Amino acid sequence: MSQSTLTKPSALGAPVAGAFWMILAGVAFTGVNTLEQIATVNLHLPASTAAFLQYAVALVVILPWAARRGLPSLKSRRPGLQALRVLLAAVGVQFWVLGLSHAVPIGQAIALVMTSPFIVTLGAGLFLGEKVSLERWLAVLVGFAGGLIILDPFSAEFTTSILYPLAASVLWAGVSLIQKKLLAVDSPEAVTAWLLLLLAPVNLVLALPSGIVMPSGDAWIAIVAVGIMTAAAQGFLALAYAKADAAYVQPFDHMKLPLNVLAGWLVFGWVPSSQLWLGAALIVGASMFLLWRETRRQ
Repeated sequence: MSQSTLTKPSALGAPVAGAFWMILAGVAFTGVNTLEQIATVNLHLPASTAAFLQYAVALVVILPWAARRGLPSLKSRRPGLQALRVLLAAVGVQFWVLGLSHAVPIGQAIALVMTSPFIVTLGAGLFLGEKVSLERWLAVLVGFAGGLIILDPFSAEFTTSILYPLAASVLWAGVSLIQKKLLAVDSPEAVTAWLLLLLAPVNLVLALPSGIVMPSGDAWIAIVAVGIMTAAAQGFLALAYAKADAAYVQPFDHMKLPLNVLAGWLVFGWVPSSQLWLGAALIVGASMFLLWRETRRQ
């Protein structure tokens, strides 16, 4: 899950540094996805166990740093909404890892998750009462068209497992929508702390029905590396948004697509189809248009 609470950039700003940290976050998340797939596909670690251990390790890595800075207050005016947000995020993680465990090509999965901003736009118009212009509706349609091209539901190669990353995208869009409502009444620190402290325990609860399987030697190495890189990736994201404006660094987030495609080719031998590139081009183009419109409006 590649979400982070945005922080205000410094007055001087540092665009080059912001771009560097955003690209580094993409590299870290590529490592997370590749190692997660190795742990679940090659080393046969159950997806629910892998998801729990990933965030348990990340929590262990992050807690000492958070303790030195002073843990932010968990006081919230909407604790029920906070809990719902964490639950949606955790279930999204479960679907994401489930997709990787079913050998969905990493690049294809990432491209489908990139439809999340369009789902957020759709939800903001339908559920939050935000005004959505005709241009933004058209961008949403183009983005969804790109996702449909990547899914290719009528081809012989289509399997239901490819729907798992799409389900994760929908759930993480719900997380973003709830976060928008929470930030109107709660501090960014409280919103971040709830997710940081509860994501691992909620994933544990979700993993219990199928049972927790302790990894073997190689699987332990892979999953510990996944947890450490997850924590590092979130830190890189925070640094990127702290160094430069979100409108500037966000386009560099799209680097995660070619990075994951490259990793899938090098590690698993997956060669992306022309349909993937066409669908991805529509998704990236539409998301860049939405970003341009938002920047222009501000």
